[in-house]
Formats: sequence, C-alpha cells, structure tokens
Amino acid sequence: MDQQSFEQIYETYKNAGEQQAIQENKGNRPLANTGKEQIVAVRKNDDGDLIAFKTDAGRELDYITALNDAKAGKLAHVDVFHKYGRDILRSEPDGIKENNLDRLPDF
Repeated sequence: MDQQSFEQIYETYKNAGEQQAIQENKGNRPLANTGKEQIVAVRKNDDGDLIAFKTDAGRELDYITALNDAKAGKLAHVDVFHKYGRDILRSEPDGIKENNLDRLPDF
C-alpha cells in the first residue's frame, strides 16, 4: 500500500469520527444557565498563541485568569492540563474541530 492510500484511509476514519461526535453531541450543551461561562471568542498574539478569552457573559479574561477560572470549574467545555512545565488551557476533547479554542472567532 502506498502513502496516499494510508492517508486516505486515515482521513476517512477521522472524518467519520468527527461526524459521529457531532451527532453524539447534538443537544448535549445545555443552553440553560449552568453557572459556568463558555468561551466564545479568543485573542492571539503575532505567533498565533492564545493570549485572552471572551466569555458568553462578556468578560474578557487574560490567560492566567482563564486558567484559574477553568481550574475552579467556572468555565464550561475547557480542560487544564500540565505540559512543558506549565498549565495549558484547551478545549474539551469532543471530536468537533469547530468548537476548539483555536478556531473560535477573534475579539
């Protein structure tokens, strides 16, 4: 099998998984106030790094504040993990690219 075949098979697998994730997550994100804010927009520096976040409540958070709010359970659909000697904020891994922090609109 050639490289192109491997890549096509993987892309088919990945796309099917993403479509399944979308189906499984339909309606799973409650619209009612759960007491947690959701990140709806981001700000990036010139290197493309996320440096600030805007919530659905209109708050603009610097990176450290967003990390602390996420650790305290105040932000929905994000996780904090430790890598490269520091804590990093990321989207919940739900298989849907469109709601990844890196793909949210800029503010």
